[in-house]
Amino acid sequence: MKKNLLLSLALAAPVAVVAQTRPVSGRVTAVADGTGLPGVTVLERGTNNGASTDAEGNFRLTVQPGATLVFSSIGFATQQVAVGDQSTLNIKLQADQTLLNETVIVGYGTQAKADLTGSVTQISTKEVENVPVQSFEQAIQGRTPGVNISQTSGKLGAGLQIRVRGSSSVTASNQPLYVIDGIPVTSQDASSDTEPLNPLADLNPNDIESISILKDASASAIYGSRASNGVILVTTKKGRQGLTKVNVGYYVGTSTATKKRKFLNADQYKELFGEAFNNSGYIGPDPDTQYPTLADAFATEAGIDYNSPYNSDWVGAGLRRGHISQYDFNVSGGDAKTRFYLSANYNDQKGIILGNRYRRGSARLNLDHSIRDNVKVGLNFSLTRSVNDRVSEDNAFSNPIQLNALPPLQAIRTEDGKLNQATLYYNNLLDQENGRNRAGNYRSFSTAFLSYEPVKGLTLRTEAGADFLNLNEDLYRAAGTQDGGNTGYGYSNQVQVVNYTTNNTVTYNRTVADNHNFDALLGFSFQRSATQQTSAEGRGFPNPEFTKINSAAVKTAGSGSSLSEFSFISFFGRLNYAFKNKYLVSGSVRRDGSSRFGSDNRYGTFGAGSLGWVVSEEGFLQDNKVLNFLKLRASYGVTGNAEIGNYSSRSLYSAIFYADQAGVTPNTSLGNPSLTWETTTQTDLGVEFGFLNNRINGEVDVYQKNTKDLLLNRQLPYTGGYSVITENVGSLRNRGLEISLNGLVVDKAVKWNVGGNISFNRNEITDLVEPIIAGGNTLAQVREGEPIGVFWGRKYAGVDPANGDALYYTADGGTTNLPSQAVQQKVGNPNPKYTGGVNTSVSWKGLDFTALGQFVYGNDIYNTAGVYQSVNGDYFDNQTVDQLQRWQKPGDITSVPQARLYGANGTAVSSRWVTGGSFFRGKTFTLGYTVPAELSKKGYLSSARIYVSAQNLFTITNYDGYDPEVNTATFGGANYVLGHDFYTPPLSKTFIIGVNLGL
Repeated sequence: MKKNLLLSLALAAPVAVVAQTRPVSGRVTAVADGTGLPGVTVLERGTNNGASTDAEGNFRLTVQPGATLVFSSIGFATQQVAVGDQSTLNIKLQADQTLLNETVIVGYGTQAKADLTGSVTQISTKEVENVPVQSFEQAIQGRTPGVNISQTSGKLGAGLQIRVRGSSSVTASNQPLYVIDGIPVTSQDASSDTEPLNPLADLNPNDIESISILKDASASAIYGSRASNGVILVTTKKGRQGLTKVNVGYYVGTSTATKKRKFLNADQYKELFGEAFNNSGYIGPDPDTQYPTLADAFATEAGIDYNSPYNSDWVGAGLRRGHISQYDFNVSGGDAKTRFYLSANYNDQKGIILGNRYRRGSARLNLDHSIRDNVKVGLNFSLTRSVNDRVSEDNAFSNPIQLNALPPLQAIRTEDGKLNQATLYYNNLLDQENGRNRAGNYRSFSTAFLSYEPVKGLTLRTEAGADFLNLNEDLYRAAGTQDGGNTGYGYSNQVQVVNYTTNNTVTYNRTVADNHNFDALLGFSFQRSATQQTSAEGRGFPNPEFTKINSAAVKTAGSGSSLSEFSFISFFGRLNYAFKNKYLVSGSVRRDGSSRFGSDNRYGTFGAGSLGWVVSEEGFLQDNKVLNFLKLRASYGVTGNAEIGNYSSRSLYSAIFYADQAGVTPNTSLGNPSLTWETTTQTDLGVEFGFLNNRINGEVDVYQKNTKDLLLNRQLPYTGGYSVITENVGSLRNRGLEISLNGLVVDKAVKWNVGGNISFNRNEITDLVEPIIAGGNTLAQVREGEPIGVFWGRKYAGVDPANGDALYYTADGGTTNLPSQAVQQKVGNPNPKYTGGVNTSVSWKGLDFTALGQFVYGNDIYNTAGVYQSVNGDYFDNQTVDQLQRWQKPGDITSVPQARLYGANGTAVSSRWVTGGSFFRGKTFTLGYTVPAELSKKGYLSSARIYVSAQNLFTITNYDGYDPEVNTATFGGANYVLGHDFYTPPLSKTFIIGVNLGL
């Protein structure tokens, strides 16, 4: 009997195991409108067993008895439901108000946007992913009120110019502070070239979760001494509890120049320069002073064959059709204990400029683990390898854009197929065939943290982060090139930047009596950065196969090594208080110490306070059917700028040798023990609003920023042995208005969103000891009472109709044909009157379309190259086609003087080449289609989307140069040399087609 019972139990056991699981199905809908929600994660709590809802919100899952299902989706509050004995569940998810109001990343924490009293702009991942650019800043142009982002060059990986609420400094840096996953990173160019690289291009944009731009003092003062230029916080993607998600993406496309300038063809060239010869009296019967024919004159003066059969397109020779492709992979997920995000990316772009190519491969692993419910650890680790095949700086004859100076009568290649070396200027195509200019980079952004919550609401967190940058520049020019000379030239530069930070914070959040919410923060931070550089230069290579410095016969004076370091130590605190979620108070303070400043003023204290009033929470507005949200806020605070040289406060010595004897010599800069921060005080008033169930929402801010104690280099009498000292002298002011507005125009089967922003900023130098003049072939100056970088020089008055002379204005308002008698005056302003962007998105079923436009208005551009390429045939550089409109006979009304070879007729630096730089650019257009879920599943995919996109599709502008957005770095990259164009390459117009698959 006992044996029979055991046998019966054994046979029944499998049946019992099967009976333990049960199928559950149902539908998930939105509370707001009852529509089915696709892509909702349905997870059996405590397991990896889960599913996702289909296009109609339906799901099916087999679970254990007593199971609890967790329903989660971005934008909705997570809901947990016990299955019990139910086999069908109909779930309604409530929109998460915190997410709708946005959880905004702020310094050392987060806040709900509704509770925020500072001015912060936040950009989400969808704005920066799968955009054919090298760095995320390029992807957010036009989306950020109060933040003007300019791509200064069409060269791949080139540095960008970013101004948050205008320029706050004259000679110290105006670039914002970048913080990635809580750690300040190296954002300054480390290369040796005159034109900077963009270090932020080492971050894969597809890894970014969100970007917060802290604009006013209330938001940014928690970063104290380095916050005057704004702070950009970047948060990378994290894993979430739920099903493991795998995404694969790929796009490919082509690019061309946004514009090719038109230069004279062969016939036009002969016409203009033949006339210039005649007008200058070089053609005639006098054998001592004249040439008998134009052919003789061309051959003798410039070595040009007047009867040449060629009509070379030198502009096209320096540009080409580019190519871009990107492969992207990421997998994310986790459970209640461990969450992970793993990604890999490879981007390859062949630029529109001959010889320019950029490649980047990156990998990232973000992990966080709950040791216990109140103890968490995490690690963010990334590694990037980038290779940039660079082209020469704008001012170099080897810059491919300078090929447009060569006459069309000269051949690009000789009859034997070799590059023509007998050209007016250097045929820099030789550099592309007989050399390289490569910048190879290894970069790692890494962070590790430990957080502990000993009691509810109290969190202790310690984190350490490191930013490692290793740059190797390798330049080689073979014999026969301009730089290579007769024997070849090589240069190698190795740069290592080790930048590490530790943050230690205590946060406490508590709600008292349901109405009083306190959020307090105390912290300590330490940062140290060391930059080590070693360079070597050589000449005399045996042949083009030997390209390393070790093969050079002579190691020249360009070899050397250096070490530069800085450190910051900081203590900070913040307190946020909210009463009934409608009366808001916030205050912060930070004390910084920096190694960059003098021993007398090494420490500084920076603080800010702000108030907010959520008016819509008052009883008289709570039931309002039109106005759903209204918040008023005001802030005032003090921030600093510490971005100067690491040793500007010190008198330094350098090693020197003579006749093999070593010694030391003082540097020409005199130390200043009183040197300290620039200080910016900022006042901000803002209003945020939402109408018609928040279908229309926006923000308006007005602000004033006053910067004093400018860090400036003052010239000293040479009799003292020192030429310059860095001092805190001078002040400037920025005033501005920012408006952003977004609206959901249609919210039915078709959804249509429209938005835009516009920003006005007025900059003025309010105190300056004496004007700062850039000099050379520029118009940039810094003058009291004027905006930074004001164009100051001779004002061009056009052409004398009687004789074709170029005219300039004199002090009494008259005109003169003598540049020396012209008065120096304001001739332009490179700062725009306003900037902004407009955007729209439309979706219908699986189709989606987005468009972004960017605009800049009221700024001027000085085409510095105009004195060579648009100067009515003064010398043999090929001319822009507008020079054919030159004065030819008495009575002609034109702005182009008579063509006179060597006549200096209109060649003086003046406003002649100042042009309005306003533009509207069709920045990004994307059309996509998401395959229905039921079709995706048939292909064993969870999702599938294909799309086409265009970048820089069109530009509307009156600027006659290559591109109105560019700004050359030829003249040293000073903050005040704005709006100057000097053979600067245009941006690229790019078309791509791509696919994203969820596995």
